[in-house]
Amino acid sequence: MQFLERLNQAIRANDSMLCIGLDPDLERFPAHLPRDPSSILAFNRAIIEATADLVCAYKPNLAFYLVHGEAGLRALVETRRLIPPQIPVILDAKAGDIPSTSAAYAQAFFDRWGFDAVTVHPYLGEDGLAPFLRAPGRGVFVLVKTSNPGAGELQDVPVRADGSEEPLYLHVARRVARWNERYGSCGLVVGATCPAELAAVRRQHPDLPILVPGVGAQAGDLEAAVRSGLAGATAPIVVNATRSVIYASQGPDFAAAARAAALALRDAINRARPTR
Repeated sequence: MQFLERLNQAIRANDSMLCIGLDPDLERFPAHLPRDPSSILAFNRAIIEATADLVCAYKPNLAFYLVHGEAGLRALVETRRLIPPQIPVILDAKAGDIPSTSAAYAQAFFDRWGFDAVTVHPYLGEDGLAPFLRAPGRGVFVLVKTSNPGAGELQDVPVRADGSEEPLYLHVARRVARWNERYGSCGLVVGATCPAELAAVRRQHPDLPILVPGVGAQAGDLEAAVRSGLAGATAPIVVNATRSVIYASQGPDFAAAARAAALALRDAINRARPTR
């Protein structure tokens, strides 16, 4: 089964386009948990058990595990195993390198660790991403317009191609669409902090799934992002929230608070969806 099919199944099953980021920051853990890597798995397990019926995906960020060395990587692998098999898991690695190196990354992320999808950057072009793109049944979300304040420094630079001028992020999105015609595994990453740009990408590519970070702590406009990402779309959006959900409380009720925050977000996304 292709990644997009699995994603759509999860969306229907849980009536949800919400993705929760699993980014363990020990300094923000509940006070009753030890502030060391041994707590990561217990924290993640509680979040997953409290929210698994409310999400269409989970998205651990590789950096938050690498920082703890071997213990962190063990926690990442075990976290992947905790997630119910019907829920896709996106590894946020923002990878991309020469083909031989990307092949090693793809083997690690997909074959060894069992992730369903990965985020990548497009700077090295198609050959650098081909090992990810051709992995059977996996998804590849390519950075197009990111949610950070400095995103426009490069992503908004005007480029001329095919006789017309457009910002680089739209040019990248067009290129990803061509890759998708060849491999069938592509999605886009466009931040909720830029709903106008999200709308432009969606008009151009109604048939590609879009991972939408930047709601919650980054203060993206949820309603505008949902409307922009779904207008005229035949493919879903995946709205990611991390800190506003998993750190909704630092008390012993942290899992219940995460559930309440996730439920509120899931329902807010559904209210903003133009069609159901």
